[in-house]
Amino acid sequence: MPKLIHMMIRVAHLERSIRFYQDAFGMAETHRLDFPSFTLVYLREPESGSEIELTLNKGTDTPYTHGSGYGHVAFAVDGIEAFRDRLIALGLAPGDLKSLSHGDQLVARFFFITDPDGYKIEVLSREGHYV
Repeated sequence: MPKLIHMMIRVAHLERSIRFYQDAFGMAETHRLDFPSFTLVYLREPESGSEIELTLNKGTDTPYTHGSGYGHVAFAVDGIEAFRDRLIALGLAPGDLKSLSHGDQLVARFFFITDPDGYKIEVLSREGHYV
């Protein structure tokens, strides 16, 4: 059975992005590969073991565009209200907490936050489908 191991995003400022994912989501650097023209840093989420691979292309000054294909990364959390409050206390800017229902059935409670490079991240309450 295949195992999802990581997703890769290109970043403009490596240390700023590392700090964001460490502070906001408790991810830890597990591996770093520095090459003459680029650097790869892997940040692991401890519960699932999934990683985000941050890629810094050296000498690139033009901001990356996200095009129309990128959607978002999602994290599930316990205590979504307290988690959102912690992000605000860190000086980050999470969006409003929202709910999505299908008929009378609550599907999800969530908010979005954007990382330093403009990538959207959905934060979902760990309930229902997202346990």
